[in-house]
Amino acid sequence: MLHKLIQGARASFIAASAMALLQAAHAGDFPKDVPGSTDPALIKRFAGATLIGYKAEPWEAARLPASAVINKDIQGKPFRDVVTVEGKRTRAVYLSPAGKSPLEVYRNHEQALSAAGFKKKFSCEVACSDQYFALTPLEFDKGLMWSRGSVPALGSSATYNPDAAVTFEEGRMWVGTLAQGGVEKWVLLYVSKAVNSNTNYSAAFIEVVEPKAMQTGQVTVLKASDIQSGLQKEGKVAFYGLYFDTGKAEIKPNSKLQLEEMGKLLKSQPSLQVYVVGHTDGQGQLDANLLLSQQRAQAVVDALVKDQRIEARRLMAKGVASLAPLDTNATDDGRARNRRVELVVR
Repeated sequence: MLHKLIQGARASFIAASAMALLQAAHAGDFPKDVPGSTDPALIKRFAGATLIGYKAEPWEAARLPASAVINKDIQGKPFRDVVTVEGKRTRAVYLSPAGKSPLEVYRNHEQALSAAGFKKKFSCEVACSDQYFALTPLEFDKGLMWSRGSVPALGSSATYNPDAAVTFEEGRMWVGTLAQGGVEKWVLLYVSKAVNSNTNYSAAFIEVVEPKAMQTGQVTVLKASDIQSGLQKEGKVAFYGLYFDTGKAEIKPNSKLQLEEMGKLLKSQPSLQVYVVGHTDGQGQLDANLLLSQQRAQAVVDALVKDQRIEARRLMAKGVASLAPLDTNATDDGRARNRRVELVVR
């Protein structure tokens, strides 16, 4: 996003970012929804909008502004009042249909939030650039997955990257809460011109945080003996101690303990050959999930070969997306159970 390019005065920022983001030589495809993305549970997209940036986290801490007041005496001019909310966190960036103004998009979201029962904490509708820049210390866009393609300029062949969509131009902000199920759920809405005045689009950033207690006492790392028992009884074992970011196939460092136990089992049975099978939940497009599940299975194979010294010929990666669910995909708990990697005896 443009705020990442801030250096010096805002006049210099505007000039530098415009130079860096403009891609005049060739126009790419128009962005599509981020693979595997879905609208936040408590607020839907503006009609016809495209979801170009996304991240959903089952349990995370989010820092949100509780008022529009800016602390101008501190470097970076952050929000004066910030709250930390822990729970399910979903962030989405939308690109509106061409010709829809930031005001129209903002008003529609504002009405939808009010109709859903949200109570406004604060809003900013005039001269909100300070509030936009104050989002930077809150890392509101950190780790988002972005759509491929380009945002076209109006009346030219110039194009812009999707991650530049949210800007300070014609920006408006709305923050509110919803009392539901004994907890207070938060939403942050920010709508602006998409990239700059050279486009005919608007951008909307939405962050929803649904507080809940973190589940503790979870047994996620299966010991080698547990894996052996499962393979003997059922011919397969499901693993929930192998971690990936949403929509990505890079295995995370906190998967190390589970990989080590898998390695112990495979080393103790040198003749054992297995399929490593990746499974996703039912969110997103099937084709994208088939590819993602295959890539995740292959990442586990690669880690076992490289770090645990297991012969590659003993392992075969397969991805089946959501075609073999263990539970319903209609609930968070069901989707969590369906997202897994399995060892299956060959």
